[in-house]
Amino acid sequence: MNEFLSGMAAALCLVAGLFFLRFWKKTRDRFFAFFAASFWLMALHRMVNLYMRDNNENLVGVYAIRLVAFVLILVAIIDKNRAAPRK
Repeated sequence: MNEFLSGMAAALCLVAGLFFLRFWKKTRDRFFAFFAASFWLMALHRMVNLYMRDNNENLVGVYAIRLVAFVLILVAIIDKNRAAPRK
C-alpha cells in the first residue's frame, strides 16, 4: 500500500511539474520554470526512495534530491521578489 501511495505522489508531482511548465511557456517567467524543475525533482525523489528503501547507505543522497527541490523553490521565490518591477 505504501508503494502505491509513493507512486501516486510521484505521478502527481510529475503532473504538477507539467502544469508549471505550461505556465512557463505562456509567460516565460522563470518562477514557473523553477517550480516545474522542483516538482520533477520531488517526483524523482519519490521514485528513487521507493527503489532504494532497503539500502540505507544511500539515503543521504536520496534526501539530497529533496533538499535541492526545496532550495529551488526558495530560489524561485527570492528571484521573483528581487526582480525589477515591470513598467
